[in-house]
Amino acid sequence: MDNYRLLIDLHLRNARQGPGGEAETLRALDLCRLDPNKPLKIADLGCGTGASTLLLGRHLNAQITAVDFLPAFLEALKTRAAQGGLGEQIATLVGDLENLPFADEELDLIWSEGAIYNIGFEQGLKDWRRYLKPGGLLAVSEITWITDSRPAAIQTHWENEYPEINLASAKITALEKQGYSPMGYFVLPENCWLENYYQPLQEEFEAFLKRNKNGEEARRIVEAERREIELYEKYKDYYSYGFYIARKTA
Repeated sequence: MDNYRLLIDLHLRNARQGPGGEAETLRALDLCRLDPNKPLKIADLGCGTGASTLLLGRHLNAQITAVDFLPAFLEALKTRAAQGGLGEQIATLVGDLENLPFADEELDLIWSEGAIYNIGFEQGLKDWRRYLKPGGLLAVSEITWITDSRPAAIQTHWENEYPEINLASAKITALEKQGYSPMGYFVLPENCWLENYYQPLQEEFEAFLKRNKNGEEARRIVEAERREIELYEKYKDYYSYGFYIARKTA
């Protein structure tokens, strides 16, 4: 539990808890081809403190349920939603992505940036499909190889961390097999990792260590984050998040 407390403390003050960007969220939303005036029901799964949730709320006529398993992130989201005049539009739910409370065919859109890996890409596609209305949409970002071959060091690292990492062609095939029709795909650019996520995180390290009295576990967490950043800077030509947009088929 102390490890969770420290991770929350490190990430809570940042706008994003993973790679992404406002322009990329809007690009994915554009690929959904939704009518911005039509009333919609949306779930944002693994929403963190709500960077994408708030953006969806500002651009759609939607009731959004923002789901995360960390209450502290949802409290931050509620505060930001209220400050932005979206408090009535966005509801928060502490929940597990494997055990969601939605009814079958309840949702027009499921959104999930950088979170489906928590239950596995194919499992998420299978489990979440039933919550979508006929013709409902799925928009997810997922760690993806962006070259056909890569150095052994990064191959081994990611196969140990997340064995489902694969090329976009394999992810699109998985979408089709699980009952979706792909509508769009693009790769998150470098600034989504470095400028939008890693740099704000690095700027937080010193204050985080000070708040936690430079404790051993806090130092280990910072070192792990630094190793992750170094890995991305060295091998960023080989992997990124792919953003996948698909429609539920009949």
